[in-house]
Amino acid sequence: MPGPGELRVLGPVEAIGPTGRAELHGARQRAVLGVLALHAGSVVPFPRLVDVLWGEDPPRTAVKTLHSHVARIRQALDDCGFPPVLLTRKPGYVLTVAPSSVDALRFEEELRAAKRSNPRQAVAALREALRLWRGEAFADAELDGWGQREVERLQELRLSAWEELWDAELRLGEHEEVLRELPRLRAEQPYRERLAALHMLALHRCGRHAEALETFRAVRRGLADEFGVDPGPELVELHTSILRRAPELDAPARGTAPAQLPARVGHFTGRQRELASLDKLLDEPEPPVVVISGAAGMGKSALAVQWAHLIADRFPDGQLFLDLAGHDPNEALSPGDALAHLSRGLGLPDDRLPDATAERAALYRSLLHGRRCVIVADNAGGVDQILPLVPGTAKAMLIVTSRQTLAALGSRHAVHVFALDALADPESMTLLTRVLGAERVAREPAQAARLARLCDGMPLALRIAAARLTGEPGRPIAELTAELTGAGRLETLAVQGDSRTVKTVLASAYLPLDRAPARLFRLSGLIPGASFSSALGSALCGVPVEAGRAAAAELSAAHLITPAGPDRFRLHDLIREFAVGCARADETTSSRAEAADRLIDWYLYVAAEANRVIDPNRDLVTPALRHPPPERPFPEERRSALAFLSAERANLLPVVRFAREHGRNTAAWQLTYLLTSFYDTTGGWNERIGLCREGAAAAAELEDPLAEAEMLRALGAAYFMTRRLTDALETNARALKAARAAGDLEGEGHIYNNTANAYAALRRFDEAITAYRLAVQRCTSAGNRLGRALSQRNLGHAYIRRGQPMEGLSPLTDALETFRALGNARLEAATLDTLGEAYEELGDHDVALDHLGKALAASRAIGDRWQEWESLLHAGQVHLARRDYRAARDDFDQALLISRDVGNRHSEAAALDRLGRAHLGLGDLVAAREHLERGVAVRASVPDPYEEAHLHRDLGDLEARCGDTAAAAAHWARAIELYRRANATADADLVTGRN
Repeated sequence: MPGPGELRVLGPVEAIGPTGRAELHGARQRAVLGVLALHAGSVVPFPRLVDVLWGEDPPRTAVKTLHSHVARIRQALDDCGFPPVLLTRKPGYVLTVAPSSVDALRFEEELRAAKRSNPRQAVAALREALRLWRGEAFADAELDGWGQREVERLQELRLSAWEELWDAELRLGEHEEVLRELPRLRAEQPYRERLAALHMLALHRCGRHAEALETFRAVRRGLADEFGVDPGPELVELHTSILRRAPELDAPARGTAPAQLPARVGHFTGRQRELASLDKLLDEPEPPVVVISGAAGMGKSALAVQWAHLIADRFPDGQLFLDLAGHDPNEALSPGDALAHLSRGLGLPDDRLPDATAERAALYRSLLHGRRCVIVADNAGGVDQILPLVPGTAKAMLIVTSRQTLAALGSRHAVHVFALDALADPESMTLLTRVLGAERVAREPAQAARLARLCDGMPLALRIAAARLTGEPGRPIAELTAELTGAGRLETLAVQGDSRTVKTVLASAYLPLDRAPARLFRLSGLIPGASFSSALGSALCGVPVEAGRAAAAELSAAHLITPAGPDRFRLHDLIREFAVGCARADETTSSRAEAADRLIDWYLYVAAEANRVIDPNRDLVTPALRHPPPERPFPEERRSALAFLSAERANLLPVVRFAREHGRNTAAWQLTYLLTSFYDTTGGWNERIGLCREGAAAAAELEDPLAEAEMLRALGAAYFMTRRLTDALETNARALKAARAAGDLEGEGHIYNNTANAYAALRRFDEAITAYRLAVQRCTSAGNRLGRALSQRNLGHAYIRRGQPMEGLSPLTDALETFRALGNARLEAATLDTLGEAYEELGDHDVALDHLGKALAASRAIGDRWQEWESLLHAGQVHLARRDYRAARDDFDQALLISRDVGNRHSEAAALDRLGRAHLGLGDLVAAREHLERGVAVRASVPDPYEEAHLHRDLGDLEARCGDTAAAAAHWARAIELYRRANATADADLVTGRN
């Protein structure tokens, strides 16, 4: 803010500039300047200033008179050396001075700072602030309306400042000093209850108990006579405490504010988001109880102590700390003992401590009353340990750490829970670097990163690993990582002479568990996937679903497992390893084998149930379970089945491998087969390749040619969907050989169809059409109506792509009739889509869009994301042909989102190309370039010469529009080369004409 000077309203209104005091004439000029000063830097509207001067009855000339007063004020400020600080800013005036130059604003700021200070600092700050007062606020000004309320507010702040001052002095034991000053103000404010309370406490501490009690009686009589009310509960409670000479009223020993916080953990790292969220709680009128929960070894205590140190200056009456030892029921501190510890910290002698826990709790709250203290209750075992420790005053902050979530605490108190998880990889590296030193980490950065990953982000594990290396300065990091990679990682994470190892800490969380959650915990270590549901946990333990859900909830509350979605949980790597060790120690070999069988059976069962509602025509496999089937964990409805398997997606390949490792080869290939309908609908073909490889290997080991042919056929389809077309042809050839060995005519039909698909993608249409006809023939001979119709549909598509859409209509129409007769909604949608393509090629755009719209609606109705993508892409292409670029852009946008959602890079690159084309049509060259260049980058990971040629063709068109003929020619030349490589000579000729 510009200019020197001082403005005063805490007394007569004054403006003192560099050359002296401003000559202000009249009470109204002083009123205007004073209220503008109170709102320094903010515009005060004309109507509010009129209200200050005249209230509800201003004269007609009020605004004009206001302007006149302001003009005179400006002159007065100018005369005493102020720069131009009184400015007109719609809709009023603003005084552009620093808030610190206004005594009232400086007083308010100092009062706020004092409330955040310790008692001794507060006393000094408050006395300094009160010296700013030179009498009544606005003593020589006449304020009306809201201005009068401002004066009353300032007077109330002044009274509050005196009360804060005497409260701080009483907390310092300065009761004699308080009695020298307070009675004078009490004479002016005889019924102000906080003043009366301070007066009573000061009298009591000076041994004048009778006078203290008489003060209460006088206040009670006055309130009843003057206002017809009784004293408030705080004053009544103080009167009762004085009557019984309560020890908590005794003056504190001087300079004994507790400071019990342990030292901060060395090299504290990360948790910045949590610390920022914790800081926000300090601004709440009544801070909640803070609960920091998390698994053993996650750094709960470190975070609690770190934050308590950071906020210590906000709690100047002391910091208390106690370890509740709640992880061990045999060692846990009782509520009574915890209260005794805290009361001693607050200065209470042992001989004044009551025996009963309830009385100790009441005394503890009394000792805390009015004190700004922070209490850290570390390692709580349950809510019962914490409830008595909750302060009764909003000025104290309770911070609790626990391996439990302590959810029940929220039913009685305001609670804010912070659930700590593992550190992220960058934070783990930062911690290692701080402990080991940047130079040592820089010598082996890859090994340091590997060490961080092996510790799985667990702060305790990271610190132990770093401590081992610190103790051996010459030891390479690679040696320790090799040691941790081998067997016994938990035993390696220990430091000689320190009993607190990762294993002992995790054991302290596991040993107190009840029987059911303990068994679920150790068996969950056998689960090969990234996460698991309580339904799987129930099956694993052979218990009803509700029992499994309750056990999982208990483990989650203890942070031995971590929520990973609705009714899903995961284990940190180190905790998983500990669980495996517990299973080896506490389960027999036969019980572990039974659990493995139950796990495989559960996946077989849910896959079979899901397949039955997703695609009932896929009925080659009916799995034989070794244990009774569990309860189906989803409704018998297509979308629910798809959603359930989507949640399990990351586990499917690990479970198939798990089945093979446990000698369940039949289960491995059958599970792969049963998941086909899920992948056909949702995509995820790179995962599917891994599944099919495992399934094919399992079938080969079983020497089952029928199963092997089915698995190889599925693998060929997965290669096709990921554009690995050469691999697809080679795998289909192997599948055909196995199908012939098994005498599987129907299988041959499917394999010929898949082989033809690969030929068509390579634009070898003659070979594709031959293979499709063989597929139709084999399926017809085998009596497979569905396979025959599918091959007809694909045959029609091949004709369209060869430039013969009219020839494609007949097989497509026949296929559509069959799919409808069979009730196969997915293939009906796919055929409608292909018919849309045919009519697009024939130039009948209305009919094309009609078919594509029906295909899109059908695919969305059944949740088939892949077919939805196809129909959106083809509809967008029709819109491009009609030059409706906005509609095309909208279709391609949706297609792009789906391709990214299902993780299909080929589809993503195709959608990016079409989007670029649409933006070219709209004239948005920047967006066109962005999409086309991104398409080229994505296409590099899934080569397809024909689709890549489209991208270069469109980039050439873009460069031509931008005037860069050389760049355009280069892209067109590349497009021509790629089109010819893809056997697309007609497309190459079209681009040749652009040059």
